[in-house]
Amino acid sequence: MDTLKTSRKIQASPEKVFSAFTDARRLAKWWGPEGFTNHFSTCDIRPGGEWIFTMHGPDGKSYPNESKFIEIDPPNKFVVKHICEPVFTATFTFKAIPIGTQLDWESEFENETFVKNAREFLKAANEQNLDRLVDEIINFESSMDGIL
Repeated sequence: MDTLKTSRKIQASPEKVFSAFTDARRLAKWWGPEGFTNHFSTCDIRPGGEWIFTMHGPDGKSYPNESKFIEIDPPNKFVVKHICEPVFTATFTFKAIPIGTQLDWESEFENETFVKNAREFLKAANEQNLDRLVDEIINFESSMDGIL
């Protein structure tokens, strides 16, 4: 096993950050690196639920994905297992901090050679993914202004 870790401080509460993970429409907007879009065919966000989707890259290629939601503990922890190649388990933990949330993302890959060969790409892609998450949180908050 090989592990890749990414962290981000986000200026929003753990509840608000966590909600971007548990709303399939929102998740589809931000999941993946810059330039990618998603088509979810199944997104059953509950422990044991399936997540089957295709990521469409800026290169015009499509990347099929299949995962299972393992643990959902609002607003503390979110765990998903990617069950097609490359097989990995991604654990997201959400900790309240004075400015909002410390989000820690740990992906444990079964294929150490894959991670060795793709580590720099994966690190950059995860940072882009978190950039998109922050954008989604900001945009969602803006869209909710005045709605009460």
